[in-house]
Amino acid sequence: MGTLIHAPAGLEGVVVAETAIGDVLGHEGFFHYRGHPAPDLATTRSVEEVWHLLHRGVLPDADGLRAFAAETAGLRALPDRVRDTLPAVAAAGTPMAALRTVLSLAGQDARPWLDLDEAERARDALRLVAIAPTAAAAVWRARQGLPPVEPDPSLGFAADYLRMLTGDPPGEVATRALERYLLLTIDHGFNASTFAARVVTSTGADLTSAVVAGVGALSGPLHGGAPSRALDMLTGIGSPERARAWVEQALADGGRIMGFGHRVYRTEDPRSAVLKQTALELGGPLVDLAVEVERVVLEILEARYPERDLRTNVEYYAGVVLHLIGVPAEMFSPTFAVSRTIGWTAHALEQTVGNRIIRPASRYVGPLHTSPVPA
Repeated sequence: MGTLIHAPAGLEGVVVAETAIGDVLGHEGFFHYRGHPAPDLATTRSVEEVWHLLHRGVLPDADGLRAFAAETAGLRALPDRVRDTLPAVAAAGTPMAALRTVLSLAGQDARPWLDLDEAERARDALRLVAIAPTAAAAVWRARQGLPPVEPDPSLGFAADYLRMLTGDPPGEVATRALERYLLLTIDHGFNASTFAARVVTSTGADLTSAVVAGVGALSGPLHGGAPSRALDMLTGIGSPERARAWVEQALADGGRIMGFGHRVYRTEDPRSAVLKQTALELGGPLVDLAVEVERVVLEILEARYPERDLRTNVEYYAGVVLHLIGVPAEMFSPTFAVSRTIGWTAHALEQTVGNRIIRPASRYVGPLHTSPVPA
C-alpha cells in the first residue's frame, strides 16, 4: 500500500472520482447536468428529456424523445412476484423501507454488471428508473389497503406517477409542479446516496443493489428526510403572526430550523428559488405562511449568526409544493428517491467504465493487545 492520506471527517473537500454527469458550484449557487443549468432544464424540459441527457449524454430531438418515451414507458410494470408481496411489505415499515424492499424484489434476477455487455447494463438502468415510480405509488396504496394502479404508457413519467399515487388523473398544473421537483432532484454532485451507489457498483454488483444502497442512504434524516420535517414546522407555526415568536423560541430551546442551511451552498440554493416560484404559482394560505416564515427566519438567522450565510434550501419549498399537489408527507422521501434513481443509475453506468473497486483505508485507534514474549 502506498502513502496513506488522512482525509477530513465526512470526506469534505476530497475529490474521489471524475464525472461528466454534473457538478455543484456551492459558492456560486449553481448546479448543472452535463453542462446544462439544472434550473433551466427544470423549467423548460420533461423528465424523459433530462433522463435521456443523463443516461445517453445528450438532450434528444423530437423523434428521439418520442422513441425514448415509448421505450421507457413500456418498462414501468412491476413483476407479479412483487405485486403478490405488496400488502405485507408495505405494512412492515416506513414507505422508504418498503420501497427499498420492493425494488430489491423486483431485481431478484438481476445479474452482476461485470457479466453484462454495455447494452444490457443500459437496459437494466432504464428498467430500474422506469419501475421506481410504479413501486413507490404501489407501496403507498398498499399502505392504504388499496390495490396498485396500473401504469399508463400514454402518460409522461411525472403525470403517471401522480396518477398512480393518488388514483386520479392529474391536472396540468400539478403535473408540471411535480416535474419541476423531480428535475431539480435527479442529481446533485457526490452526495451520500450517490457515493453509496457508486461504491456498490464498483464491486461489480448488479445495478439493483446499487439503487437499493442509494435508497438506504437517502432514507437517513440527514439526507433525504427533511422535506416533511420542514412542512411539519410550518404546520406547527400555524399562522404568519406566530412566526417570529415560534422561531425565536425554537432557537432559544436549541432546536433546528428545518429547511435552512446547506452543506455545499454558500448562497441561495438554486433549487429553492425554482420551487418557491412554483409554490407562488400554486398559491394559497400555506404558501403565504411559508413566504412569511422564510422572511422571519432569514432575518433572525442573519442577526444571530452574521458570520454564517444561512439560506433557504431545497427542502423548505419542496414540502410545500409536494403537499399542494397531493403527495402525502410520508411519500416525500420516496418521491425524492424516484427522481434520484435517474442520477444513481447514471453514476452506476459511469462507474462501470474503467472501474476500480472503491477501497479506502482506515486508521486504527483502538487498544493493542500483545502476547507476552516467550521466555
